[in-house]
Amino acid sequence: MKLRIIAGVCCLYSVSALASIEWQTEQGKLKLYGDVEFNIDAASKKHQLTSVRTSAKKDFDANDSDRWDINGRILIGLDGIRELDNQSYAGFSVQPLADLSGKVNLDDADFYFGQQNDWRIKIGRYEAYDMFPLGQDTFIEYSGNTANDLYSDGFGYIYMMKEGRGRSSSGGAIELTKYVGNFDFQVNAMIKDGTTLFDDNTYHGYKLHKDKNVIYLRPVISYKNNYISSAIAIEHNVVNNAYRYYNDSKGKWLDQSKRTGYGLTMSWNSEGDFSKSSEGILVNTSFAYLDAEQEKDFTAGVNGVWNGIGLGYIFAANDIKAFNPSYKGDGEIYAKGKYKLHTINASYLIADVMGMDNFNIYLGSYWSQLDRDKKQGGGDDNRYGARVRFKYFF
Repeated sequence: MKLRIIAGVCCLYSVSALASIEWQTEQGKLKLYGDVEFNIDAASKKHQLTSVRTSAKKDFDANDSDRWDINGRILIGLDGIRELDNQSYAGFSVQPLADLSGKVNLDDADFYFGQQNDWRIKIGRYEAYDMFPLGQDTFIEYSGNTANDLYSDGFGYIYMMKEGRGRSSSGGAIELTKYVGNFDFQVNAMIKDGTTLFDDNTYHGYKLHKDKNVIYLRPVISYKNNYISSAIAIEHNVVNNAYRYYNDSKGKWLDQSKRTGYGLTMSWNSEGDFSKSSEGILVNTSFAYLDAEQEKDFTAGVNGVWNGIGLGYIFAANDIKAFNPSYKGDGEIYAKGKYKLHTINASYLIADVMGMDNFNIYLGSYWSQLDRDKKQGGGDDNRYGARVRFKYFF
């Protein structure tokens, strides 16, 4: 997860303040900041069970056989904003990343404008509202592009309402937000190559062929007061026949781009102030359901953080209606049927290392179990891992 206090949303629970350098110019205010995030990982054995990323590497591969791994990145951010006396404002954000593989990538690159406490329009590369927050997570995460490679064929899919959230490598997004008291009404539209959602452009053993870009519409209604935050949302591809696959047994092309997701999330903090939740208890509960062609997925998760101790559980129930019988992949899902996934993750925060309030160490671990039905061959399989994360803000 990325920590983005500048944007007002903290996805990784932390007690540190984000350092920055600011300049005031005739055209507004500029802010320079950054953070370092390096991980030392250890996994139980070759291959994971789910397509949930357990590596911060941009070139993540669910088939990666590395038992030990050191990975991470350095982020440099530059934000600019101009505000007028009449409450009008406009600004931008750009966040390049340098990772240990020697590649330079990009987190956010967006431009926005609007009226304070009234409305806002944002366009570019960014993440829209998080409908499945994971609290103080260090290992069960989506690193990098949440709109790319979410589905690795042959691995369990933990659907979290992220397909239309943003940060695609193949397209951009535009978002309109209206503020009414404690309510926010948001519609995000993301245009991209829909096949990039699937690692290697493969789904249920079939190779996908793109005909046109998808357009994901993602309306969100959220409410927030001092103690409670909640949201309900839908994400839906409105373009028919955007991508398809050829089914040899039926002898025809089938549209695979029909995908609609529904989500609900609720959070509570004991301090009456989400910015001070590190001083008390923070609890997140989320539900997501995907109605896709030849597949139905349900996910539920709950997590909590108390005094630097984080604990979470995620349950997923998936129903695959069709699967290529000639599939020769390396994953654990190789036939149509139903399966369940259980994941428990824990973390501990060591704050203010060596007396520095911008240097933290996170200890994280997870355990996952895949439970197959008879059509899938029956039985279950387990994976587990541990991580040490070094987080430094500047």
